[in-house]
Amino acid sequence: MTTSPSPLTLGTSGLGRGSVPGSQEEAAAVADTLALLRSGHAYVDTSNNYSDGRSEAVIGLALQCTDPDAATRVITKVDVDPVTGAFDRDRVLRSFEESTVRLGVERLPLLHLHDPYAVSVAEAMAPGGAVEGLRELRDAGVVGAIGIATYPVDEMREYVATGVFDAVLSHNCFTLLDQTAAPLFREAHERGMTVFNAAPFASGILVKGASSTYTYREPSPEILARLAQLQELCRAHAVELAAVALRFSLRSPLVDSTVVGVKTRARLEALDRLAAIDVPDEIWPALDSLIERWTA
Repeated sequence: MTTSPSPLTLGTSGLGRGSVPGSQEEAAAVADTLALLRSGHAYVDTSNNYSDGRSEAVIGLALQCTDPDAATRVITKVDVDPVTGAFDRDRVLRSFEESTVRLGVERLPLLHLHDPYAVSVAEAMAPGGAVEGLRELRDAGVVGAIGIATYPVDEMREYVATGVFDAVLSHNCFTLLDQTAAPLFREAHERGMTVFNAAPFASGILVKGASSTYTYREPSPEILARLAQLQELCRAHAVELAAVALRFSLRSPLVDSTVVGVKTRARLEALDRLAAIDVPDEIWPALDSLIERWTA
């Protein structure tokens, strides 16, 4: 990557969802995207399959209306063929081409292998596999760096152990409620990889409370009990739980950049306000004690 990541990376999984080309909804999404690109945060993160390709398409339209340098700060991901289910070398090259056409760029600073559930690690790493395609793109200079972005931590550790990747992105596994990605991030750092921690709010529960989902599912009684303890601790220190959840990731030496989903100007402003909240130092030892009890 030619630009170092900033503490926050802006995720765009919902950007452009349901919008029709040429519609008012699309125009509004482009205006919001311009705010993201001009925000001062180093990277905007998207993927080939986000919003069925509309996320990349909207970002591409916004890139036409702003400083050319903005194109160097868009990260995307290669995805499985939505029709055939193929995820091999040829699919990676096609996914890259689809993305660059939508974005209107010729080069990407970072390209992730995204959710390769259709293949095993061995298949992805084999000759003709998905990783061969990524390496070809990096060797050709049209991709600055390659990463692995998926969910199961054990599988991600297998990918990291290959020594092939420059970056890793994990979501929902390094939060106040779950730190299972810590060994993964530690190993990645030891290899000199860039670490992106996505979904620090655990898909919403650390912002909205018990009425929200936890990692996109109904929260278990154990998680709800932990949430109640976190809420009580934050009340005792007169600080917002969401601010503590974000700061937990931002302050970690294991994390280079925290990825937060933002698809509107209003959400961007709310995120920046949240990141600016002063979290009292005294809360961290108490949080450490809570986490130690949960994991004992």
